[in-house]
Amino acid sequence: MPTPLELRTQRARLAKQAEELLNRAEAENRDLTAEEEQQWNRIQDEIDELGRRIERLERISVLGEELRQSTGTVAGGRQTAAHQVSEEEEREAFIAWIKHGTSGLTPEQRQVLEARYTQLSPEMRALGVATGAAGGFTVPQGFYRQLIEAQQAIGGVRLSRATVLTTDAGNDLPVPTSNDTANVGARVDENTQIAEQDTGFGSKVFKAYMYTSKIVRVSIQLLQDSAFDIEAFLARLLGERIGRALNADLTTGTGTGQPQGVVTAAAQGKVGTTGQTTSVTYEDLVDLEHSVDPAYRANAQWMFHDTTLRALKKLKDSQGRPLWQSGLAVREPDTILGYPYVINQNMPQMAANAKSILFGDFRNYFIRDVRDVTVLRLQERYADYLQVGFLAFSRHDGGLVNAGTDPIKYYQNSAT
Repeated sequence: MPTPLELRTQRARLAKQAEELLNRAEAENRDLTAEEEQQWNRIQDEIDELGRRIERLERISVLGEELRQSTGTVAGGRQTAAHQVSEEEEREAFIAWIKHGTSGLTPEQRQVLEARYTQLSPEMRALGVATGAAGGFTVPQGFYRQLIEAQQAIGGVRLSRATVLTTDAGNDLPVPTSNDTANVGARVDENTQIAEQDTGFGSKVFKAYMYTSKIVRVSIQLLQDSAFDIEAFLARLLGERIGRALNADLTTGTGTGQPQGVVTAAAQGKVGTTGQTTSVTYEDLVDLEHSVDPAYRANAQWMFHDTTLRALKKLKDSQGRPLWQSGLAVREPDTILGYPYVINQNMPQMAANAKSILFGDFRNYFIRDVRDVTVLRLQERYADYLQVGFLAFSRHDGGLVNAGTDPIKYYQNSAT
């Protein structure tokens, strides 16, 4: 199997081939021919596929290192009345519950799951949400990691440098802000009283909106088939469903009764000139970059739809160099104008008035997760179909913590 470095080298060679196609057409003062356009698109598809392979290999490497270095906080167990519960015991109990329901659990497995539910969901029980005995359990850590992994595969905002806050309860969470940028110090003479200068404080309040996967029905035959990895199946389906809904809101949510999307919260940085309803220029990107304060540019990123990336890969700077550069070193990201980017398929595609490109420090965008993910098992509801229904729900919020200096700004395509 090739290493990530070998794949990155292969990817860089393909990027050079694509650049040569553009250079040849530019030198001859013409557009790409139909054949060249087809070849360029084929090269880009290969580059994208190599990028996905590199990401998978590097993610596996990082996860393996995390597991090797784990001190037990994530991979460790919990204490029951009898003994320390390992993650494997917890996983086996959870899978037994998935396959057979509460009645199919041994007394020890029931104790493991009910102990977890008691420790992790006291505020849920107080509000009357179904208890474990009634068909619901908070998921074990291994399943939770798989579910979040599935959400991240969908969620472009989660793949950015956004700050993730994980809380055990869902009460309102205020994050304080302060903007003292208009105030400056002063030079004082000897024996002169120092003047006072107040500063103002604000806050961004994060709530906990409920998200559900909706119901997934699984046949009893599949549940009883020991060769069928029901845990991975449910983690992928439930996680991707919640991830799709959540990422859409984290991207373009209104902030009223739902998370505040990062596009909604961003400030105007650059608007395209007349005629640029579906295009952007090198100069536009430079203007957008410099519309963000230098204090935020050290950790800045781009965010856009994949179709926007395809357009950006064809752009060059004033020296004729492509704006898109392939990362060559291990875990080195691809860049636009030297800044890494995040592909988010919920970002608006370039169109009239579309806010199609974001740039700035995404660490100022906060994602709030309420830790507990609960899975419900609906056995009686679909019994006449010989099926069992499953659904997951979890609580989240998101918003930009902006003290007034606009850490993230957008490029907006022209209206006409």
